[in-house]
Amino acid sequence: MSTTQSERLRELLEPLVTSQGLDLEEIEVDSVGRKRVLRVVVDSDTGADLDQIADVSRALSAKLDETNAMGEGEYTLEVGTPGVERPLTEHRHYVRATDRLVKFQLSEGGELVARILKVDDEGVDTEVPGVKGRKATARRIAFDDVVRARVQVEFSRKDNKKEEEA
Repeated sequence: MSTTQSERLRELLEPLVTSQGLDLEEIEVDSVGRKRVLRVVVDSDTGADLDQIADVSRALSAKLDETNAMGEGEYTLEVGTPGVERPLTEHRHYVRATDRLVKFQLSEGGELVARILKVDDEGVDTEVPGVKGRKATARRIAFDDVVRARVQVEFSRKDNKKEEEA
């Protein structure tokens, strides 16, 4: 039974990340010249702050040193979060993206940019923004119909909650 280095590292490191209240989203080992870089991406439903990332980084570093899982060669450990334009690949990613604008590539062809309103086990309820004065429209998208989905950065969105309170 052969497993990749990333799979072995995931098995070793995931319990540590989980114990810190975070999800292990991604592990990637890259070679940069003679050096190797181990990138670990973590997240949670409420996000991860710098203190949490520092704590996880120390715990992972100690575990890697203790087990020699990266071998004898030199490597750099980088721990971070997925970033703003993260791809949505797991159900929890869609839940975390509720109220965010997402670009969907659909299996039927074409793309759709819509705001996620609600997520359930089968798919997402979205609101497609209106164009040129038209009203926004509701659209249901089944997970089976999504090839790729990525959160979009919004620079000029008004905060509806603040407007409602005013």
